[in-house]
Amino acid sequence: MKKILIICPYPENVAPGQRLKYEQYFASWRKNNYTLVLSPFMSMRFWNIVYSKGRIIEKILWTTWGYIKRIYDLLRLPFFDGVYIHLWVTPFGLPIFEWLIKIFNKKIIYDIDDMIFLGHKSAANHFISVIKGKTKVITLMKKASHVIVCTPKLYEFVNKYNNKLTDISSTINTDVYIAKNSYSNGQILTLGWSGSHSTSKYFLLLKNVLRKLKEQVNFKVLVIGDSELKIDGIDIEAIQWKQKTEVEDLSRIDIGLYPLPDEEWVYGKSGLKALQYMGLGIPTIATAIGANYRIIEHNISGLLVKTEEEWKEAILFLIQNPDIREKFGGKGRDIVEKNYSVKANEKTYLDILNDVYK
Repeated sequence: MKKILIICPYPENVAPGQRLKYEQYFASWRKNNYTLVLSPFMSMRFWNIVYSKGRIIEKILWTTWGYIKRIYDLLRLPFFDGVYIHLWVTPFGLPIFEWLIKIFNKKIIYDIDDMIFLGHKSAANHFISVIKGKTKVITLMKKASHVIVCTPKLYEFVNKYNNKLTDISSTINTDVYIAKNSYSNGQILTLGWSGSHSTSKYFLLLKNVLRKLKEQVNFKVLVIGDSELKIDGIDIEAIQWKQKTEVEDLSRIDIGLYPLPDEEWVYGKSGLKALQYMGLGIPTIATAIGANYRIIEHNISGLLVKTEEEWKEAILFLIQNPDIREKFGGKGRDIVEKNYSVKANEKTYLDILNDVYK
């Protein structure tokens, strides 16, 4: 048995970047003789308030507790066979903890799934961006025994610092994600988007598209993750994301929408939302950018668009053609099973763990 300390920002089973990446493989790792000890920086209470406005004192207290946990992690690291780090060790300042980890345990796998070295601002904690430790991720890239990325752009960037790296996208558990779409026009169709408060600005890129589309055809919109999202003149059902009902809620979508802006931050995104739709056999329309090019083959397994007019025409085309929706849905599901499922990537993860830790 090999004992591995997993250092990550968030509690287990809450953050998509963790849930739909390495956390899905814990059962496989344990089955293959790895004992896992999780050490998230945030407590569940901290996670529940971190993206809400205000509560500064409570956030400071929980951040202090996170640093105390990291000191404890350093003290116990020599007793582990290795350490698996996701995103960062601590969020702020110089890469002190990142340097110390390498001293206490040299067997490091570093998993990065965002361009966090660019800096990113949260609307709820805007001022925090000035003290975020942007050099921490570079330090981890350099010091890791192996780096796992999730997009071609991240691979290109990390390769400047470490050539021991593997590109593994976010993945879908196809035993849980079961296609149920009827591809029928016997009812008003539901356009769907899944995200969060911080990414709902991306969905709002489509507000003019949806208003123009409403002049030609009737439809409903389901938004999962931001229960406050509204667009004047559009029938939107906005609900909170819940892990227990995530797949059930996504399955209500007839056409999945994945709009993104053309900015550098987006090139670190693995196309997770598109993969979730496709895993459920939901025909998907996405912005033609970044990792979406490798996930979706245009007009074969979905549609890639750029302009507002292309978005409107693509949605209208799928609404009017149930046979095309069924074709895209089936092909998208096949692609997920072959390339972006847990089953397809299980061995790749295990090979990396065995190479570094054994």
